[in-house]
Amino acid sequence: MSDHNAFWADDIADEVESRDPDDPVVIKGGVSPSGVPHLGHFNEIMRGYFVAAVLRERGHEVRQVFTSDDRDALRGVPRRLADSDWNLVGLGEVDAGALGRNLGTPYTDIPDPFGESDSYGAHFTDLLARSAEAVGVPVEMVSNTALYESGEFEAVTREVLAKADRARELLATYQDGVGEDYVPFMPQCSECGRLTQDVRGVDLDDGTVDYVCSGLDAGGDHIEGCGHEGTATFREGKLPWRFEWPAQWRVLGVDFEPFGKDHAEGSWPSGQEIARQVFDTEPPVPMTYEWFTLDGEPLSSSAGNVVTVDEVLALLEPAVLRYFFVRNPQRAKDFDTERIDLLVDEFDRFERVYFGEETDADLKPLADRAYPFVVDEVRPERVRLPYTFAAVLGMTDDRDLRVRMARNQGFFDDDTPEWAVEEALGRVERARTWAERMDNAYNYRLQADLPETDFDADTAAALTALADFVAEGHDGETIQGQMYETAREHGVEVGDFFAAGYRLFFDDTEGPRLGEFLGELDESFVVKRLRREG
Repeated sequence: MSDHNAFWADDIADEVESRDPDDPVVIKGGVSPSGVPHLGHFNEIMRGYFVAAVLRERGHEVRQVFTSDDRDALRGVPRRLADSDWNLVGLGEVDAGALGRNLGTPYTDIPDPFGESDSYGAHFTDLLARSAEAVGVPVEMVSNTALYESGEFEAVTREVLAKADRARELLATYQDGVGEDYVPFMPQCSECGRLTQDVRGVDLDDGTVDYVCSGLDAGGDHIEGCGHEGTATFREGKLPWRFEWPAQWRVLGVDFEPFGKDHAEGSWPSGQEIARQVFDTEPPVPMTYEWFTLDGEPLSSSAGNVVTVDEVLALLEPAVLRYFFVRNPQRAKDFDTERIDLLVDEFDRFERVYFGEETDADLKPLADRAYPFVVDEVRPERVRLPYTFAAVLGMTDDRDLRVRMARNQGFFDDDTPEWAVEEALGRVERARTWAERMDNAYNYRLQADLPETDFDADTAAALTALADFVAEGHDGETIQGQMYETAREHGVEVGDFFAAGYRLFFDDTEGPRLGEFLGELDESFVVKRLRREG
């Protein structure tokens, strides 16, 4: 892969174009619909999105598809699920028994535990499609079950079974336990609905297989079948994953597919050989990406360590999320919800470099190239409130006070367009949600009205003196230092003085670093409150 482009998506696009593909260029991702659709699934969707955007810019028609491998069998009961409103629920809140009874059954034949979609598989796929839409990525969802049932997979299934000896030989070099009687097809039992690996005969002319429903292996476990003996057509079952993946490339005409490092070390090497030697097709341009962690731990749908796109978009703008995936895909990253402010700061800086408002020679080439793909519209007049400052503004629900505070800090002026003010204030709501969810130093409520107080004369005099000092126009750090001086000058315990301040502003005995916080508030509001005038 070339390394002269600032943006990795250009490197991939160069490689795709070097193969002289027909339009539409097909970019694919895929997922097995187990558990909760989460941010990790967006690795493939976003990698594909940026390459698609570059190719479209170069004049190509592009089809970005995402396969739901929904003919896969349910191999274990996930710990958490999400309903159609993105509420994460534990198994105790749904019919977990229905899931347990359907182990070994394809996702599209398992009832939706929430009773909202046609199946468990359809429910998951719908959530994933809506997530992509929320991030502004137009992805065409493709159901594997539909590919089998419509007959689109029939020819490739016949091809694999016609070359069963070669397929077996290839697979045996990558996987243990491939015996002479191995058949690369898993029929679905007509009695119990489970998939089975026990194929006893293949009739290529009729397009059928004879089977015994003896179940299938799932990880280290074996899911028992019902023992039924029957016959299934090539549409009534599925190819094993190592054959199904290259079959998708052939049927969908895939030109590029990103995938995680687990596939790079496993099914990608076998997939290339199977594509060439069984399906007589070239594998797509690949791209291996590093997984990212969530708060330092691996993302796991089945283990329940997930963050959904819906949850993330409650904390940051879609552009910031898109930016997260612009960065080097080969480098491991952590999505740290506690310090999401740092990710937003990084995006804001990336944006400033693009507009020439900040200088960074190393970042400039990437910002110049990739930034227009990250935002819906390039607008120099946009305003970004620093995330933690937005969290401070989120301590009050008073919109006018929020605007005054932002104006006092120099973010808004008379020339700021109304749309820019509204968009900037949108970040305040997200930062407020972050403060509440994390229960961090910004999770306090600024009291709109003066709380009831009963200060002694010394404390009252000290507060009035502090009001005079603030009125002189000092910054937050200076105010913080002055609070210690003022307390000492008036014979008030420092802790008691701070507690008095917290009572005035939060009707509480604790809060954020008070002086610095007061420096970010509207000055006239602070002075009036310290003087207990409102």
